[in-house]
Amino acid sequence: MKTYAFPGIIEDRILEIGARQIPYMRTPEFSAVNKDSERLLLDMAGCREGRVIIYTGSGTGAMDAVVRCYASTRGKAMVIDGGSFGHRWEELCRYYDVPCATMKVEFGKDVDYAALEAMMERERPGVLLFQHHETSSGQLFDVKRICEMCRRHGVSPVVDIISTFLAEPFDMDALGADIAITSSQKGLNIPPGLSVVFLSERLTGYDFARTSYYFDFQDNLRNMERGQTPFSPATTIFLQLNERLRMIEAEGGVEANIARVRERAEMFRRLCREYGWRVAAENPSAAITGFYVNGSGQKVVRGLIEKYDTFVMPSGGHENFLRVSHMGLQTGDDLRELAAGIHEFETE
Repeated sequence: MKTYAFPGIIEDRILEIGARQIPYMRTPEFSAVNKDSERLLLDMAGCREGRVIIYTGSGTGAMDAVVRCYASTRGKAMVIDGGSFGHRWEELCRYYDVPCATMKVEFGKDVDYAALEAMMERERPGVLLFQHHETSSGQLFDVKRICEMCRRHGVSPVVDIISTFLAEPFDMDALGADIAITSSQKGLNIPPGLSVVFLSERLTGYDFARTSYYFDFQDNLRNMERGQTPFSPATTIFLQLNERLRMIEAEGGVEANIARVRERAEMFRRLCREYGWRVAAENPSAAITGFYVNGSGQKVVRGLIEKYDTFVMPSGGHENFLRVSHMGLQTGDDLRELAAGIHEFETE
């Protein structure tokens, strides 16, 4: 099987960990693994004196935690809704009765930054919730410009880096972001099941809301001081996380990993031009390529699965729109083979 959906093709040594017997987690050895993961995560996100919470749960779990434990304490929230995942911030705010102003951004388009700043001045939010990369379209937003805008207006920036972590440069301290979130099944290229909240040093001692039993920031932070979680973790995925972080460190670190992802993205986009496929995003991230094929997207998806045991990502609401992840193991030959397969089924 080959997959160009997240998390991509996973290294054998990571998969092998998932086949082992599961060790008991309330041990000094497991605590040491988690403390090492915390160290590596903070360094790779540029959140050097901050804190990390690792939840057993998807990226949406981290979003939920942030809205309940933090955004709810900041008065009004503001959201950039550029697609399915930006819209999720709005849905969470509405669900938890957090006052919310939303800036709608057309699918695949960049933010109108002047309009965003004008809205920020008018609405005076306490927190801005936004994506570094809108995964549903492939559009990369200018996180530096947005964080600078937040600083000028006294707004706390919270950024979803779920699909850009380890695929795009991100230095939380330099940007001045207060919170960032990611999850295990994208840039980390391990199985789904974990999400990560990065908390800036500036939030040390912050009085987070205590309205969630499972996601409570203070309880999770207190447990992480000893390298543990308050409830049973997805033990195997925690072990896979640590191994993957150590692999990235050994293979040249964040910059080398980003360079590998970008090389794959650039190659696949050259193939898109050759086959006449239009890339949707005005400013695409290296994490994925979202593109319109010249036929039925569903036929392509089903054809690749049934004939080649290969997976790409469709997109709800855009019938001929597909997405290809550039995470995981991919060679140039893999990408050429994939493009030929897509073309085969778009012309049937």
